[in-house]
Amino acid sequence: MTALCISLKSTDPYFNLAAEEYFLKNYNEEIFLLWQSESAIVVGKHQNALAEINHKYVRENQIRVARRLSGGGTVFHDMGNLNYTFMKQVDRVEKINYSDFARVMAGILNELGLNAYTTKSNDILIDGKKISGSAEHVYKSRVLHHGTLLFDSQLGKLKDALKVDLTRFEHKAVQSNRSEVTNISGYLNKPMSIREFSGFILNRVARSYPDARIKELTEEDIRSIETLRKEKYSCWDWIYGYSPRYRYHNEIETGIGKICFTLSVEKGRIKESEWTGNLSGELAGLLSKQLESINHDYEAIKPSLLTISRQLQDEKADPLVLLDKIL
Repeated sequence: MTALCISLKSTDPYFNLAAEEYFLKNYNEEIFLLWQSESAIVVGKHQNALAEINHKYVRENQIRVARRLSGGGTVFHDMGNLNYTFMKQVDRVEKINYSDFARVMAGILNELGLNAYTTKSNDILIDGKKISGSAEHVYKSRVLHHGTLLFDSQLGKLKDALKVDLTRFEHKAVQSNRSEVTNISGYLNKPMSIREFSGFILNRVARSYPDARIKELTEEDIRSIETLRKEKYSCWDWIYGYSPRYRYHNEIETGIGKICFTLSVEKGRIKESEWTGNLSGELAGLLSKQLESINHDYEAIKPSLLTISRQLQDEKADPLVLLDKIL
C-alpha cells in the first residue's frame, strides 16, 4: 500500500490538529505527517484544560490553548518543536504495538549520533531527559500515533506555561506527569537547523516504506481541514467545554478579611458557586447569581464581576484581583 509523507506548511495549531483528524478519517493510505505550531499548549482529549495551564501566563504571553484527538498528557508546542504523526490501517486494532512507532523514531534520531531510547510509555529520552512524548487514537480500523520532538524549544517558557497549583482542583480528569525535558540540538555532533532536521526525518521515514510518495495538500484537503478547524478545533466548547466535571477552590484576601469560594463546573460552565468568609450574605448571593451558567473563562467572567464592582468594593474586595483568583 502507498504511504503518503506530508510536511504541513501551516504553523496554526488548530489547523494542524484538524489535519490529523481529517487524514485519519478520510484516507486509507498509511500516512506520515511532520508539522510545527506557533506557541501553544495542547491538552489530551480527556484532560481538564484549566488544570493543565498557568492561565495568567498563557494569557499574558498570547499562548494558544488547544485540545487534540488523542488522550495522554499536556504538551507545549513552539517553533523549536517538531511534531510527527503516523497513521496506519490495521486488521485487528488490539494487535497494534504502539511502541514500534516510537522505536522507529528513536532509531532515526540515533542516525544523527544521539543515544536516544524509548520507555514503557513510549516517551523518547536522551541522557535520562525527555525529548519526546507521544499519544495514540483509534478510528475504526485506523490507528494514529503522534509525538513531539523537542529540537530547540524554549524550555523556560514551557515550564512557566505548565506551572499549575493542582490543589485548587477536584476532578477525575487525566493528569499530566511532569518530566525533566531537554532539547535534541544540544546533543548533536554537528549543528543543524530545525528545517534541516525536519528534512532529515521526512527523508528517513519515507525510505522506510516500500512505496512512499511526498504529498502536497490539495485545495479540497485545505477546505475540509479549514472547516474542521473552524467548527471544532478552534472552538471554546472543544478546548475547554470538553473538560470533565470539576470543582475549583480558591480564596481572596480583602480589606476586611478572607473570602473563600468553590466553583462547580460542568462542560466548562459554572453550574453553581459557594461563597464563605468575610462577606455579607447579600454579596455571596449576588456573586453566585452573576457567575451561574457562564463559562469558566477570563473574558466571560470579567464583565460579570465588573457589573457588581461597586458592591465588591463596598466590602473591600477588588474585582480584578478576584477575577485572577477565579482562574
